[in-house]
Formats: sequence, C-alpha cells, structure tokens
Amino acid sequence: MVREYDYLVIGSGIAGMSFALKVAGGGARVALVCKTTLDEANTALAQGGVASVTNLEVDDFDKHIHDTMVAGDFLSDPEAVRKVVTEAPGQISQLVEWGVNFDRNADGSFDLHREGGHSEFRILHHADNTGFEIQESLIRAVRAHKDIDVFEHHFAIEIITQHHLGKIVTRRTPDITCYGAYILTPGGGVDTFLSRVTLMATGGAGAVYQTTTNPLVATGDGIAMVYRAKGTVKDMEFIQFHPTALFHPGDRPSFLITEAMRGYGALLRNLRGERFMGKYDRRMELAPRDVVARAIDSEMKAYGDDHVFLDVTHKDPEETRRHFPNIYRKCLSLGIDITKDYIPVAPAAHYLCGGIAVDTNGESSIRHLYAVGECSRTGLHGGNRLASNSLIEAVVYADAAARHAREAISHIELRKDVPQWNDEGTSHPEEMVLITQSIREVNQIMGAYVGIVRSNLRLDRAWNRLDILYEETEKLFKCSKASREICELRNMINVGYLIMRQARERRESRGLHFTLDYPPVK
Repeated sequence: MVREYDYLVIGSGIAGMSFALKVAGGGARVALVCKTTLDEANTALAQGGVASVTNLEVDDFDKHIHDTMVAGDFLSDPEAVRKVVTEAPGQISQLVEWGVNFDRNADGSFDLHREGGHSEFRILHHADNTGFEIQESLIRAVRAHKDIDVFEHHFAIEIITQHHLGKIVTRRTPDITCYGAYILTPGGGVDTFLSRVTLMATGGAGAVYQTTTNPLVATGDGIAMVYRAKGTVKDMEFIQFHPTALFHPGDRPSFLITEAMRGYGALLRNLRGERFMGKYDRRMELAPRDVVARAIDSEMKAYGDDHVFLDVTHKDPEETRRHFPNIYRKCLSLGIDITKDYIPVAPAAHYLCGGIAVDTNGESSIRHLYAVGECSRTGLHGGNRLASNSLIEAVVYADAAARHAREAISHIELRKDVPQWNDEGTSHPEEMVLITQSIREVNQIMGAYVGIVRSNLRLDRAWNRLDILYEETEKLFKCSKASREICELRNMINVGYLIMRQARERRESRGLHFTLDYPPVK
C-alpha cells in the first residue's frame, strides 16, 4: 500500500510528538509512526526533569551556558548551546500549554531541583517521573488532533532516497533527498509512506548494551537508517553511562535512580560503607555523570564488586518519600526501604550524545530529512550531556525544525515514482535463534570492549567481532522477509560499529570517551 502525507514523523517521544503538534493543521496531514505504542519511549523514563533558567534572581543564561560547556568538555557547539538555553523558557511555556503539570511551590512558582554539573537550581520536574508526565500530556494532545494519524506497531525499515530509484548514491553525493520511508506493518507487509518532509525522532541506542536504562526499543534505528542512506553521523563515541542505575540482576532495562537524588544530598558508598567520591573529584557526588560513572567503575574494579551503594538514609524520611515516590515504591517492592537502607547501584548505558548530524534548523545532510531528540547530534552536548538538558533540547529543536519545515514544504513535491518494497525470493528465517544469539553477542561485545573505559586493543577486538556479525546479518537480511527482529539486529550492528569506529578515531580521552591508551591531560 502507498500512503501519502505532508509530514512523516518516525518516533513518538517528546521530540516526535511536539514536532507533529506544531506542523499539523492548516491543511497539512501528519503520519506519526512508532514501532510499539506511543507511551514506550525514553521520554517516559526521564525522571529528573527539564533544565531551564527560571529563577532570575540568582540564575541567568550565561550560567547555564557555562555549565553546559564545562560538562561537554568544551566540545559543544556554542551556537547550539546558546540556542537551547535562551529558547528554553519559551518552550517550557509551550509544554505547560499542552498540559504538562510541573511541580510548584505554595506561592505558585516552580519547585526547582539542582542536579550534578548545574551551578544553580533550575530543574523543573513533576515529582520523580517528569518524563512520564510530559509523555502523557503530549499523547493526549496528539490523539485529540484530527490531522495527525498515529500508526502504532509500525516499524521503519529504510528511508527512501534516489538509491531506490536506481541512482548510485555515495557519501559524496551532494543532493541526497528523502522521499519518505518503507514501513513494516503489523500484518508483516511493507507499506510505502511518501512524504514531503520526514522527521527522524527514533531516540537513542542504549539497547546495544546489555545493561541500560533505555527501553529495549532503543536500538538506534533512525541513526542506522540515515547512515545506510549515506547521511552524516557524528560523535557516536560519546555514550553517557548513568552512574546510578538500580542494581538488580535480571532487570532489563535497569531502573533509573535519578541524578536529582544526589542533588538532594544522597551519598555514594562502597560495599564497605566508605564514601569514595573524594578520591576522584572535589565536587564529590555533584560531579558530572562521566566522572561519577568512572569513579564507580574504578571502585568496583578495585574491589571486585558488582555494585556500590547510594545512601539517602540521613535525610528526612517523609521528605524523601515526597520527592522520590516512584523510586521509593520500586525499591520497597524489592525489599529496600530507601529511608533506612542503602540503595545498590551500578552504571548503565543511558544517553547517546552523538547521532545524526543536524544544523540549527534540525535538518540533516539529507534534504527534506530532519532529526530531533536523542537520535540527533545538534552539538549541544559535546563530549558529555549536562543532566536534564536533553528534554529541553528535544522541544527547542522540534520547534526549530517545525518552523523551518513549514516554510520549506510549499516548494516540495511528493515523489510518486518510488517503487514499492520488493521482497520476491525471500522467506522467513527458519531459526529465530540466529537473530537472538547475535543480539546477545552485540550486547556482550559492546559491554566488554566499548564501555565506560576503552583501549585500542578492546576496540580492535570489537571491530573484528562486529565485522563477522555484520557479514552474517547482511546475508540473512537479503534472503529474509523483513521483520522487526532482523531489522533491529541489523540496526544494532550498524550503530555498534559507528560507536566503535568513531571511538577508534578519537585519539584522546575527552568527555565520555575514556581510553587507557590516551590518558587525560591533568
């Protein structure tokens, strides 16, 4: 089946839904495609909040800009940083208009948290499940909009470019253009979605690691699709590992213990009960995430432990339960009363700072293709993301992309000579174990060799092992009917390769990329 839309949005987190809401209407039709349901996205798992300068008596844009540049190890693009920071308050107002209920004080002002790396209290939140509150508010707005068609359980296989019209496309081709995407339907068929403008909002790639806080749908699909279409992908070596994921063997994804808990006063202790952050950074528990994650990793390796503890027992129990109700309930379900007991934690893959390279309008190197949210590389994060900058980046760039796309779309025509998906001569894989075992191998390779601490030897091993998996999977894909499982495996291998290759190319320890072969300059 061929479907025609003005806008095709692939992904349903805060980035995709806010873009859809801003471009829909006025005669424009929007298709919003998500591979599971609207509520399964990284946005819903973001506990901490949204960073925005709010209390002007003590805070200002320059402080937020400086904090962001420091956290990013001065690899951030200053133009992108200023854009996000200065446009953040306006987008907060937009979220409130869409129904997001941020916590407020008795006088009506926003209740602000402070997180690691921030010099002031500037984190707007909704208890400890801010992302869920934002996601639910946007879902209500999207479902109520008559010009947005939602396609749940639809999986994007490939974006459509000149390649599908028989033209040879290379990374040097100057005018690569997106005409839509081939989408796998719940019934197993592949529909052709033609669009004037396509937005990639597929989120991150945490599922390429065995231990991650991301939903397991975060397989880097958009990044892999754009890379295969010869688009530009940058900074993939910068994988942020959240220092404090709840350590409970068997849980995947790992439950997140928000950064805000350390901002609230929680202490890190090793299994002997000793505070240890003082050995690693003068900022102690409020050091940036990469510093804290490496400190925990070092402490665990030094003693052969598989976790450390987060201690909030010295804080007022009632206040702790009020600030972190979901964390309290989750831990209590496992027999841990956080007001009395230490919380076992360990680092887990959490956020991708690189991705599809875009300009300040959110447009990629491929014409008529935009990318917003975690799958994009705007330049805001540089070598490391400052806590709670991601949600505000998503809405600021979704707004920029929507404004740019609305102006451009009148000059873009649908490309109607696109051939339909051809799977003649293929069959369903006889053994699903071929796919599931390869996914396990990708997870193991990435965790062992491309994790928090790397080396040339580890990266070379990753290269050799991923290359074998790549050849096997491409051979299987070419003779198989499209399925979500084979496509996700293919995407995970592509993304793992990009992380590993770009890590090999960065011959220094910088930001989140830490290599034993190039110790950081003191």
